[in-house]
Amino acid sequence: MPTYELALLLRNMPKPELKTSLKRISHAIFDCGGIIRNIENLGFRPMPYKSTAHGMTHKEANYFIFKIDTPTKAVIDLKEEYKRDVDIVRQRFFKVKEEERKACTLEEELLPPAYREDVQKMIQIGKTQVNRFTYKFKYNSGLDYYPFQK
Repeated sequence: MPTYELALLLRNMPKPELKTSLKRISHAIFDCGGIIRNIENLGFRPMPYKSTAHGMTHKEANYFIFKIDTPTKAVIDLKEEYKRDVDIVRQRFFKVKEEERKACTLEEELLPPAYREDVQKMIQIGKTQVNRFTYKFKYNSGLDYYPFQK
């Protein structure tokens, strides 16, 4: 199952109601066959701009980030369910890219930087690139001489 981040903005409500809405959100994930890896509470803060959801205007919201593993087909169902939920002001799913694991040996790390393979690649790229920051006059004006002083 792929890993997703679910960013939720929940409306302003007392803590007991917030707790029940978070339970309802998490049970929807479990019912679709998903697993919750982490829940991060970013707190109650003002929104960057006011937003309208379910007939109400919201200027502040409770921010939460869920890290979940769920089937790809279940994401569409969760979006649809959360769109109908009155407590959720805004929701977004983001697919988390898997990190590439590069094998590293102690011998490579103990080499001086100039002899490391990745530094050698950067040096080669730097040699092939043209310096963009130096301006050179192009003598294609049709005149035999440069009319301005050099």
